[in-house]
Amino acid sequence: MPPDLPSLVFRSTALTEGFTDDELQRRCDDGDLIRVRPGVYCPAESATDLDAVARHRVLISSTVPKLLVESVVSHTSAAVLLGLPLWNTSLRKVTSTIDRSNGGRSSTHTHLRSAPFAADEVTAIDGIPVFGPVRTVVDLARTFPFEQAVVVGDAAMQKFGLTHDELFDGLRRWPRRPGAPAARRAIRFMDGRSESVGESRSRVRMHEAGLPAPELQYRIVSADGQFLGRTDFCLPDLGVIGEFDGASKYGKLLRPGQTPSEAIFEEKRREDSLRDSGAEVVRWVWSELDDFATVAARWTRAIERATVSPHPRWRQSTSPSDC
Repeated sequence: MPPDLPSLVFRSTALTEGFTDDELQRRCDDGDLIRVRPGVYCPAESATDLDAVARHRVLISSTVPKLLVESVVSHTSAAVLLGLPLWNTSLRKVTSTIDRSNGGRSSTHTHLRSAPFAADEVTAIDGIPVFGPVRTVVDLARTFPFEQAVVVGDAAMQKFGLTHDELFDGLRRWPRRPGAPAARRAIRFMDGRSESVGESRSRVRMHEAGLPAPELQYRIVSADGQFLGRTDFCLPDLGVIGEFDGASKYGKLLRPGQTPSEAIFEEKRREDSLRDSGAEVVRWVWSELDDFATVAARWTRAIERATVSPHPRWRQSTSPSDC
């Protein structure tokens, strides 16, 4: 759940309630207020723990009253309102789109784009008109670099149950808009089985390295039917498993009452069981995603070993209770 946003203080409202510009400035100087944008403030005590995404939500809330009434929040700002993760993306400006052939403009805090859209592409979040998931993913696939587009697309497919057909239909709806080839490439690669930004980035890195495309969230049971685990990535024909160790991984693994150290121990025991079954296991962490060559080399060596070794003594689980 996103954090609760701090209440905003609008200059116009403060002045009608008897405050002066000098008082507002003094409160900013004293650290009691933070200026979100000209004429809009928020209490410092409620904003100190906000991350970049939450701060952008505050910026959206403070900016919407200034937007053209016929515009719709779009692109990165729409992704934030939809609760979709963004990676390596600037959140300095609130982006909106107006249904015109031209007239886009940019300022310090806003970026207004001009593009056609239909009423059924628009939804509302907290009373704010915003593009829905399909239009948002397609817009970002047109404009983002490949990796950033895949990150947001994977998450949208998982969160909203989007299909490739829906995304391609959304792309074909406005065929004359720029960026279609890049969008088609990104949409083809998107996969809702990715469960984190790190897993999505890992898939991109594996693809760039020329590694075989893995199965995702592959559930494995031993030859005697014992559930061994669900893997992030798997080459089942070879018996090679890949695991991305993100910062939040062990938090997600925690069961009620379980400590992080217990979760780590259980994960280690799970990996030992997979190795004992004959599987090759490759692990990597977030810091290795920016220089994936060493990880790719580990994958290559694991594949080479697997090709000359007996196939692991396990099979895929089809039971939904195995997770």
